Amino acid sequence: MSRQDMTIFEHLEELRKRLMIVVVFFFIAVIGGLFLAKPLIHYLQHADEAAALTMNAFRVTDPLKIYFQMAFVIGIILTSPVILYQLWAFVSPGLHEKERRVTLSYIPASVVLFLGGLSFSYFILFPYIIHFMMNLSGDLNIEQVIGINEYFQFLFQTTIPFGFLFQLPVVTLFLTRLGIITPMFLGQVRRYAYFILLVIAALITPPDVISHMMVSIPLFILYEVSIFVSKIGYNKAQQAEAQSAAE
Repeated sequence: MSRQDMTIFEHLEELRKRLMIVVVFFFIAVIGGLFLAKPLIHYLQHADEAAALTMNAFRVTDPLKIYFQMAFVIGIILTSPVILYQLWAFVSPGLHEKERRVTLSYIPASVVLFLGGLSFSYFILFPYIIHFMMNLSGDLNIEQVIGINEYFQFLFQTTIPFGFLFQLPVVTLFLTRLGIITPMFLGQVRRYAYFILLVIAALITPPDVISHMMVSIPLFILYEVSIFVSKIGYNKAQQAEAQSAAE
């Protein structure tokens, strides 16, 4: 049965099955994350930006909370390829054979971009923010007492969003191939997109110009790259339609 012949209930049933696959794999990934969480937490505690800080637990449950949060984050990262594949498998019957092959290749690119976003935020942005905050505390004669829960919460809030923000080129290309957006539309809304990216950068970074620009400029570049890849996808889609019409 083709996707066009399926009823709405059959669509929902297929979606339910694919969600169940994701949930089961995520549960297994979180169990694996429980074994990886401890060495990863130790590594992050002894990294350069954290080595000079003394981690404190202000509540009895803080260490357990961080342990399970780390396992949850590891589970999300390990499950992301499965989520992307199930999403592709759900929409692929509505695509042409060539489009299915092309969009399937987006999955490894998306994973690489996600890890690239995490790496950029952790190795470049996060140390600068920590040093900025510590210097500010010194200037104000404030003795910082660092809670391990607050430290890791701040770490997650600073790094994980970049993993998703770096998906912008892949998401844009995917939506372009589906015919939902066009590069012309992206060009027309550029000023509004830049404003939204500036707001996102302001929410992530401390209130100083340098850190704000450190986030804003890469996001602007990502948006321009997204327009570029959207043009490539749009042109290929137009060529495919022309070839189909000629046949």
